[in-house]
Amino acid sequence: MTTEMPAPSFVHPIEEEFARVLDYYGIRWEYEPHTFELQWDDEGKVTQAFSPDFYLPDQDLYVELTTARPKLVTIKNRKIRRMAELYPDVNVQLWKRSDLRNLMIRFGMDDRASGIMGTAAQK
Repeated sequence: MTTEMPAPSFVHPIEEEFARVLDYYGIRWEYEPHTFELQWDDEGKVTQAFSPDFYLPDQDLYVELTTARPKLVTIKNRKIRRMAELYPDVNVQLWKRSDLRNLMIRFGMDDRASGIMGTAAQK
């Protein structure tokens, strides 16, 4: 992200942590820059869309973060599969709680990583 732009209003604290890691390593990113239409009604109105959390332009990669319970991740997985059908040239990855935790530990953010693990009911 360039320094001229104001910081986005992140929906979830983990998005802000992820942005910090990207900034620290000089990885350019954009926050929710695109919305992809996934489903339409009979009149052509959009009934389902998906806005991945981050776009990494140098990697041409969209990243969707989730700390939701595994059962709720199913919904995001469906959207990503639908994106693959409709937009086969768009590279998008879903990073789950464990992926985020491992990334943070790898980059020396152990103290913050423990805070994203959630409750036992969410695991």
